Amino acid sequence: MKAIIYHNPKCGTSRKTLDILRESGADVTVVEYLKTPPSRSELQRLYNRAGITPREGLRSKEPLAAELGLTAPDASDDAILDAMIANPILINRPLVETEKGVKLCRPQDEVRAIL
Repeated sequence: MKAIIYHNPKCGTSRKTLDILRESGADVTVVEYLKTPPSRSELQRLYNRAGITPREGLRSKEPLAAELGLTAPDASDDAILDAMIANPILINRPLVETEKGVKLCRPQDEVRAIL
């Protein structure tokens, strides 16, 4: 099985998810999204496939999210996506895509649902 992980090597959950993928025997493509962020349309596609909104994909614990007003109830999905593209640190991780779907793998065991 092929898998793509949008990964931050400094994140423990992301590292554990990558370990699970490798232990499962998946052919894993690692995208360090802070260095190579997805395009806006790709991020929207991933969220649509995962069945989540950009707000649900927002790393709301990141101080920048509040500074930009993205944690406010009236922040639009478009504003959140635009901010994520401009500041990839706002993308919650790890996002994993396989032929079975896309999951925001928090906690890391969520990845098992798409293996």
